[in-house]
Amino acid sequence: MQAVHGDDGFTVALLPHLIKNYEAWEQRHFVAEVGLFWQTGHDDGMEYNINSRQTKDILRGAPSFRPSFNTYMWADAQAIARMAERTGDVETAKRFRAKADALKERIQALLWDPKREFFFPMYRDAEERDGHKIKARTLTYESGQFAEDPHGRELIGFVPWQFNMLDENKGYEVAWKKIMDRDAFYADFGPSTVERHDPLFLLKNSCCWWSGQSWPYATTQTLKGMANLLQGGERTVVTADDYVKLLQVYARTHRKQGRPYLAEACHPDTGSFEGHDGYNHSEHYFHSGYCDLVITGLVGLKPVSPMAFDVQPLAPATWDWFALDDVSYHGRRVSIVWDRRGTRYAQGAGMHVLVDGQKVASAPNLERLSVSLPPQARPKADPTHETAVNFAVNNDGTYYPRLTASYSAPKTSTGKLHDGNYWYHQHPPNRWTCEGSPNERDWVIVDLGTPRRVHTVKLYVLDDGGESGSLVRTPERMQLDAWIEAAWRPIAPTDRHLQEPLGHRANVVRFDPIETNKFRVTLQHRAGTKSGLTEIEAWGDAKLPLAQAPPPEGNLALNSDPKTKEFPKVSASHTSRFDRLTTANDGITNFLPTPANRWTSYESKSPSDWLEIDFGRDVEFRRIELALYDDRGGVQAPSAYVVQQWTGTEWRDVPDARKSPERPVGGQWNEVRFDPVTATRVRIVFTHRGAARSGVTEVMVWND
Repeated sequence: MQAVHGDDGFTVALLPHLIKNYEAWEQRHFVAEVGLFWQTGHDDGMEYNINSRQTKDILRGAPSFRPSFNTYMWADAQAIARMAERTGDVETAKRFRAKADALKERIQALLWDPKREFFFPMYRDAEERDGHKIKARTLTYESGQFAEDPHGRELIGFVPWQFNMLDENKGYEVAWKKIMDRDAFYADFGPSTVERHDPLFLLKNSCCWWSGQSWPYATTQTLKGMANLLQGGERTVVTADDYVKLLQVYARTHRKQGRPYLAEACHPDTGSFEGHDGYNHSEHYFHSGYCDLVITGLVGLKPVSPMAFDVQPLAPATWDWFALDDVSYHGRRVSIVWDRRGTRYAQGAGMHVLVDGQKVASAPNLERLSVSLPPQARPKADPTHETAVNFAVNNDGTYYPRLTASYSAPKTSTGKLHDGNYWYHQHPPNRWTCEGSPNERDWVIVDLGTPRRVHTVKLYVLDDGGESGSLVRTPERMQLDAWIEAAWRPIAPTDRHLQEPLGHRANVVRFDPIETNKFRVTLQHRAGTKSGLTEIEAWGDAKLPLAQAPPPEGNLALNSDPKTKEFPKVSASHTSRFDRLTTANDGITNFLPTPANRWTSYESKSPSDWLEIDFGRDVEFRRIELALYDDRGGVQAPSAYVVQQWTGTEWRDVPDARKSPERPVGGQWNEVRFDPVTATRVRIVFTHRGAARSGVTEVMVWND
């Protein structure tokens, strides 16, 4: 990002956080006497891999010094060093450059097997399974049941090339001879993650086995590494034609039943995603890295400096033409065209580079071309400059902006309406709908938490067209109101996008700027149907950085730093090993699976579980808000819940509890009000929904 966009202000702001993150990894995962970081295969993104399956925990695996994870840490150290240099912090740059150099030396010395000519994970500790013992500090298949087997290669062995990490002239490129070999990684919808004849090669019709399936993200990493190798000048083991062939295989993999599609993994021989794209699991698993393989690999746009870049195409010269148009590079518009005969783009035969519409470089063939950007008059910085801002989006988990609705259909939530994403297909769902609502019209209120000057609202309207029996259709009409002078007042009532809304697109409502802290969207349902949205945006002009709206005071459950503040204290009848209990009252709300900020009772053996807040003293309260977590799988909104107070001798239900919504809804806030009570402790008892278990990303207790 820095190489392409050159945002030094962003770099300066981010650098201390990157250093803190790196040092935290060092404290938890770095083994000084080895000089490498350890990680489990599961937490490296590779469940049920050939190494984990030789340990007692075949899902998570054992701690290992993995070529992938250590390369990531090398890249982090390099990035920190470069960013520190740009900010003039010479000491930090020197320190992290030394870390990167030492890490690279250890990866090459310890994880490369000259006999099998590949990079392998190394077990940190001794492991045992079914009577077979693996020695500590041995590579895959150097000990254990498959000792001395000549296989054991996984695609993660190519990750060092993804970041151009390796020393030249050491012979490491010989590893790539396996990539086009059908007896190794190559497949019609591959590459496979493990060699075809590996003793643990296994294709499973279920998630998530890294033992032979084709995993698209690993394909992205591998092709990126291959492009770096080729553009670095090495073409004796693999060629540019091999790269194009693998990229074409990857492109064909992006299909299901003749339509564009991608899921988490597929069968390397058939391209079937069966077993890997269940409901809300990994449907439409497109990776932005795929685009990079075209831009920096196939076409070969390679950043060099703010005023220069190289073009090193891997595309074949036999192609008659291709074009990469309008790429943003340090604020300039870059286009690269190849016209073998000179009849396609009116620029003449050959390869041409255009910047801001003007030709700046040409070459007769597809060859490396160094391009210098022409000078450009830069406007002086304007401290009063304002930019367009979407005030409604909330990806930081803060209290505001906050959404409420008159009704939410099961398996939909208001949290999806301001997550910065919008799409119109049903799976995976990113939507709020009113299916099942008893109302002729329903509304959504967006509370910004502080006055904002808004001039545009975008409403992304759903229309399922009867697919899968859905009743969701475009509303008959919509109304947009703003909260002004303690009353709801209509905005642009005659706007055609409100009077005649259209589905599968943004209905954009523009108006003279108004200052408001909240607005309301009301949808009038068509007869026999119900309405829905996938995103709401509220745009205005503001200076950056935008000050966050502070949360309201008085949350009795809040404990943002449990290390220094004992109370309020949270406890539970069961906490999943994948979650942290203290996130339930840390002030952060995140309904998404990553980054995880949740308590759940996943894997609990009980049909109900409780979550308790201990205030450490008597407090009066009368309202509780629950941000219910729901991944549509093992964790779902409970079928029911009750709030109980501790009387000093027993737990007792709070009196006259009034819930909104009446039935628990996951992925959004649920509220329960009751007559005021005074207690030292309160708990929520969840009755789980079937085989699923319950969870929250935040609990708030109020006495307002």
